[in-house]
Amino acid sequence: MVGYIDPALVELVAKLPPTDISQPAAARERLRGIRTAQPPFAVPDGLTRESVTVPGLPGEPPVRALLFRPAQPKVGLVYLHGGGFVIGDAEGDQTIAAQLAVAGEALVVSVDYRLAPEHPFPAAHNDGYAVLTWLAQQQGVDRLAVAGSSAGAGLAAGLALRARDEGGPPLVAQLLEIPSLDDRGTTPSAQYADTPMWNRTNLLQSWAFYLAGADPVPPYAAPARVSDLSGLPPAYIGVNQTDPLRDEGIAYAQALAQHGVPTELRMNPGLFHGAATLFPDVDACRRARASLLNATARLLIS
Repeated sequence: MVGYIDPALVELVAKLPPTDISQPAAARERLRGIRTAQPPFAVPDGLTRESVTVPGLPGEPPVRALLFRPAQPKVGLVYLHGGGFVIGDAEGDQTIAAQLAVAGEALVVSVDYRLAPEHPFPAAHNDGYAVLTWLAQQQGVDRLAVAGSSAGAGLAAGLALRARDEGGPPLVAQLLEIPSLDDRGTTPSAQYADTPMWNRTNLLQSWAFYLAGADPVPPYAAPARVSDLSGLPPAYIGVNQTDPLRDEGIAYAQALAQHGVPTELRMNPGLFHGAATLFPDVDACRRARASLLNATARLLIS
């Protein structure tokens, strides 16, 4: 049974089509159709946007990304879009990337990473790490952070772990919104079978595509499996109350705190997965997005 939904969203939820990623090509086509009906994205005043191609890691293909630049960026931020590792692209998450750039006075590089199942782990992870190292070397910013939404937040958490382990670019923050972190599907919220936009079936299918049967599961793919989280950058984690991913986000925040990482956790009451992006004008969604952007400003602007 679906849990609590904010009253302002109840009628809107009834009109949402079910999410089906079982056929990735068809799911991507449906997403393109939804986008054509939406108003075109407008770059906010004070930002410029450009498409860039970043060299991949050794032996890997180049990575396309969108770069959002304020007049005087204080920090570089690698952003990774959502979509269950299977759908989505940098164009689809331009609004949140631009909002992060404004809130954090940040040079935001939104990664158009490779998608599963055609490109399972570590393709998307390597694309993100290539952009992170490029940003550290090429763009004249000496403070760096990572951010993401849903699957992208799980990718961001994996980048923070790798940067720590390999002595990579030091990070000042990780901003993880409704993160996908745990492939095991054992938490209470991961049992939600009929929640809007994302449910247990979607959760398990997305991980199956992304991991492609990897055994053991690589820790950078599923950060919830990492036992030592010490030495990671300060974190903001936002979870939605009626979301299969809720409890793994809460557990990750608790684990970070237990390992001495400064961690802020917010649970957005009455929201389901992706609600703040779908319905930004609903008060509860506006509050959730404001929480993320306020944390961005606190963590990135020194």
